[in-house]
Amino acid sequence: MHIDEIYSCFPFRLFGLSRADLNDLVEAEFTAEIELCRANPDMLGQYLDMKRAGHRVGFISDTYWDGGRLARLLRACRPGLVWDFLYASCDHGTGKSEALFATYLSEQGIDAAASFHVGDNEKADIRGAKRHGIHPRYYPQATAQLASKFQRETAMFELLCTGAPSRLDHGARTLRRMVAARSAERSHAFHLGLTVLGPVMTAFDAFVTRRCQEIAGAGRQVALGFLGRDGFLSHRIREELHGPTSAYLEINRRVSLIASADTMQPLVDLLAKVFKIDAPTFHDMVKIMPPKVTAFFAAFPGGVASGEELAEALPGLIDPAEIVALAAGLRARLLAYLRHAIPGFDDCTDLVIADLGYSGSVQKALRRIFDLEGIKIRLHGAYLMSLDDAFDDVAGEDSAAGFISDLVVTPHVKRMLIRNVALLEQACCSADGSVRDYDGGAVLREVNPRPPEQVALAAEIQAGALAFAGSADGVARDYDLAPYAAPDVAARWCAATLARLLLLPDDDELALLGTLKHDVNLGTHALAPLLDRQFVRNQITARGLSAACTAAAPPMWLAGSFAGLSPSYNYLYVLFGANRLPADVFEERAAGQAQVGLFRTGGDATLETVTVHRTGLRELRLRVPLSRRMAITMIALPLAKFAPEGLLHGVTMQRGDDLRDAAESQDVTAIATDGLIFASLQRNGDHYRTEAEDGCLLIPVAPMTQEIAVYSVAITPLEADPK
Repeated sequence: MHIDEIYSCFPFRLFGLSRADLNDLVEAEFTAEIELCRANPDMLGQYLDMKRAGHRVGFISDTYWDGGRLARLLRACRPGLVWDFLYASCDHGTGKSEALFATYLSEQGIDAAASFHVGDNEKADIRGAKRHGIHPRYYPQATAQLASKFQRETAMFELLCTGAPSRLDHGARTLRRMVAARSAERSHAFHLGLTVLGPVMTAFDAFVTRRCQEIAGAGRQVALGFLGRDGFLSHRIREELHGPTSAYLEINRRVSLIASADTMQPLVDLLAKVFKIDAPTFHDMVKIMPPKVTAFFAAFPGGVASGEELAEALPGLIDPAEIVALAAGLRARLLAYLRHAIPGFDDCTDLVIADLGYSGSVQKALRRIFDLEGIKIRLHGAYLMSLDDAFDDVAGEDSAAGFISDLVVTPHVKRMLIRNVALLEQACCSADGSVRDYDGGAVLREVNPRPPEQVALAAEIQAGALAFAGSADGVARDYDLAPYAAPDVAARWCAATLARLLLLPDDDELALLGTLKHDVNLGTHALAPLLDRQFVRNQITARGLSAACTAAAPPMWLAGSFAGLSPSYNYLYVLFGANRLPADVFEERAAGQAQVGLFRTGGDATLETVTVHRTGLRELRLRVPLSRRMAITMIALPLAKFAPEGLLHGVTMQRGDDLRDAAESQDVTAIATDGLIFASLQRNGDHYRTEAEDGCLLIPVAPMTQEIAVYSVAITPLEADPK
């Protein structure tokens, strides 16, 4: 196919053109091709070596550019390049998969056994050459795995970064391909750092550099610090690229918020975000244990309360003066640490704080600390991701900016990313435990609760990221690439790259990362699972797809949990997070009614009518609410009546003090399949088929600990028209 034939199908009139403009369109595309095309330095070196060795060397290409334009393109990339032959498929009406190799052998009078062909297409170059007896060498542009990631990233870009062209990335993907091609084969974790995390964090480093340059000026002394622990990898990349020009600051939310307290409120706000807490953990956090606090914990089962309950009760448990005195001591030790970690701290006019993000809680706490101590240093946040509406209270000459800001993706998308960001935090985190206090310039840390194999995995991912950062600049110069020159383009592509990893992982990444656990870094020793496939399945069964998509942590990696269920569910989650999932298409709606049997102790039974719902994925869902006073011991679902054959996805139970609380509860218990009774049903795994008209699924009812229980059943019917 020739380029003129392609443009003959162009809709000229739609754009106010005529067929007389065909050549102008062709030339415009060719000009763009010349501008974007680069010579591969490795391949160019091999080409010139073979030429110097006396071999006849040339080009055979499947292309719609004719030989004349192909020659112009080659010499635009390498002025003065010469060759012994050049074949373009459009000049000969056939490609490499057909007769182009035969034409080359015939016209050049070459013995196929003495010919050698290098190409990047498995079918056209490798199989095509072999079929004609030519020795092939496969030189792929990217591995199949990396090519697949690029395809997913493009899909994420078009979904999340609307209004921007997806193909033009200023060479970012070319750089990633070439760095990967030049790197030795290593572990999957190293490759993840090399091809995904390294490119994101290297682009973030360029953003941090720009932030520092914007802040610098006459009379300003600017210092840069990366917040530990999540800023550990960013700091290592900074040192790799710029040397020892920044500080690594081990300051977390807990320490900074307590140190900033001149009332009890910051501690109340902090505790409200803690999932569960006990007395020893509370003592570790605040270093005091008044008798009222001891009595508070003793009133809870196992001595464990929710952070929300403790936050609500705290003003009546502790004298505010104790908190203020505690904060003053911690504040003094924190400032001594900052003076030790940042050379010339007291001479600084501006301190840039770099971190993964998200709402600037440490920056704001440091501002309060500085104000309490009369320190005039301006504070500037440089965040990978920012919840920009949270920065409205950054006042005065302080500032905060996110690389992936609300100008890059919508706040709706940003919250989906941050809901799944624990995976990124684990990959970027240091191997040390979280800071709990300071002693002079030394950091006092908690024990790191993460298992050694998880720490080792993170170190291997970071090694790959550092390898990318260390070689990217040289490779970019070789190819004349500038992937970070346009900040808005770099930010959009980094958002797509990061979103692809966090929101649309592939099977290899699920296997590699799915067993990780996340420590919540609020002074507790709790580890929360990153991934829980069964949690998502239970939420969908009990509460529906939208509720599952908005479920609170844990699990920390909700997108990965959906991916563990199926790739299609994973993509539905991404569409929901991007606000592209119409509820009237995928949510459930009433599809009929069914009568269920409710059995009491002693054999008494009643029939109750429940609604059968059908979802957008053609699942049927039934919910059977029970009250404690009903004293029900068994539920009988007459499957033969409404779904005689199907796949049983699960039976779940929720509890609450009233029907609404039970139905909305995220605390969903799955009923083990082995505990169900398949009466007159033939069962094989999830599949069942009724053997008689009275085929029923019998669900034993567990003893009720609250007033209401809701039992939910999810089924995919396998007959053409379920009743």
